[in-house]
Amino acid sequence: MELLVIGGSGYLGRQVTRQARLAGHSVVATFRTSMPPEPGVDWHKLDIRSRDDVRALALRARPDAIINAAYLQSDWATTADGGMHVALAAAATGARLVHVSSDAVFSGIAPSYDESSPPDPVSPYGAAKAAAETAIKGIAPAAVIARTSLIVGDGDSKHERFVHALAAGSTSGALFTDEVRCPIHVTDLAAALLEFAAAPYAGICHAAGADAISRCELGLLIAARDGLDQAAIPGAPRAPGTLPHPLDVRLDSTRTQARLATRLRGAREFLAPAPSLFCRKPEFRTSQLVFRRRTSAAMAATSTGPVVSTVISGPMPTGWSYLSIADSGSVPRWTSCLDRALYRA
Repeated sequence: MELLVIGGSGYLGRQVTRQARLAGHSVVATFRTSMPPEPGVDWHKLDIRSRDDVRALALRARPDAIINAAYLQSDWATTADGGMHVALAAAATGARLVHVSSDAVFSGIAPSYDESSPPDPVSPYGAAKAAAETAIKGIAPAAVIARTSLIVGDGDSKHERFVHALAAGSTSGALFTDEVRCPIHVTDLAAALLEFAAAPYAGICHAAGADAISRCELGLLIAARDGLDQAAIPGAPRAPGTLPHPLDVRLDSTRTQARLATRLRGAREFLAPAPSLFCRKPEFRTSQLVFRRRTSAAMAATSTGPVVSTVISGPMPTGWSYLSIADSGSVPRWTSCLDRALYRA
């Protein structure tokens, strides 16, 4: 597939380009200010506020599909007009369009929101996202509009960096206890977007995590996973009198999940501080186990029970071999279970 990723230099866009390359797709991607050091990508500087520039790039690239992950929360022209410009370019070239939208299009008044829920934004950013959705539905009715929530990764998202800064005392502030979202892992979201690009879906899709949690709980989960002092992560309700902002927005992704091969994991699952587990022998009755956490040195332990299923993050120790490996984006992950053990040869 010939793929054009608008906003390819952003946090989500980089993961989309990475997964697309690994899948063998030809990738053209855009950046706004600085070009990322991602090999194998045809990079182009682009300001999506310029309708003519967006159209010209699409006509040169002639992609099969366009994924638009570009936005700027403080700029209506980038988020609303830019989304319309990308839709016009997709229509002009006959490319399939997957547009990334946000749970910010909702007010948070309803208990939850599925794909049939009409937008009722209360913030300027939410209004810009809703305006882009309206324009796209009129210009490119076969497009997918993928609403998502907070995007988290393996330590490199802005949410995770803020938690680390709070724990280190290098910044001040608090995580809101009354603002609820459905965070999603960046690798899950990128994989879902690529599925949308290759499948004949159309219309609104919800691609958010399975767990509805507060920003404070999200921060505590990140701290627990990364071995940070949870007591150093302050929580507080959102202060009254601030700019209008939705509080409790729960995206219901049940309908979309039924279409996807990619599982949209909840934050309590993908942020669980699971220890690494290696089996010294393939026999399960007397395995010598070595545990490695993301933030601690290796610890040895002996177990006579069965090998449990776990996910291992980080580099494999010297001398160990594996039977199963999966790419998690920024670090490799090895899966160990009863019939796929990691063991020393």
